[in-house]
Amino acid sequence: MSHCQVCGTLLEGRELEHEGIVPFCPRCGEFRFPMYNVAVSMIVINEENRKTLLVKQYGKDFYRLVAGYVNRTEPLEHAVVRELKEETGMTAVRVRFNRTQFFEPSNTLMCNFTAFVKDDSELSPNYEIDSWAWFSFDEARKNVNPEILAGRFLNACLDDLESSGGYPAEQA
Repeated sequence: MSHCQVCGTLLEGRELEHEGIVPFCPRCGEFRFPMYNVAVSMIVINEENRKTLLVKQYGKDFYRLVAGYVNRTEPLEHAVVRELKEETGMTAVRVRFNRTQFFEPSNTLMCNFTAFVKDDSELSPNYEIDSWAWFSFDEARKNVNPEILAGRFLNACLDDLESSGGYPAEQA
């Protein structure tokens, strides 16, 4: 953030006690803490068949996780349940927090969760999803680019599940 979001004046760095250097608007006389978007992404696991849902969106030819932005004042867990329902028609039976990572290209803090669904009987993707597929854990790892955020979240989650005994590693 280089300009004040209230008046548009160029911000300057100033020392703020206990905070370090923080952007300051000399015109408003106020510190302007960095602003960013917050979104959730979810690793959707079908409890009936232990498969993971991956989707293709926006004309892109690669698989990603279901994701969406968090509404103002909305708890992250509610955003997971809402986005899952909106985009896939499915109801989360439980939600588990995994990790976060800042995504610079869209100035977004991505908060990743695992959303467990009973089965795929409610699956009814909306217009945001071009195509989808259910994958075994090993297949999911192979179908998501490990260099993109979705791949890093997915691989870390599956590693955690396997190491904790939540779901044993699949045999090749």
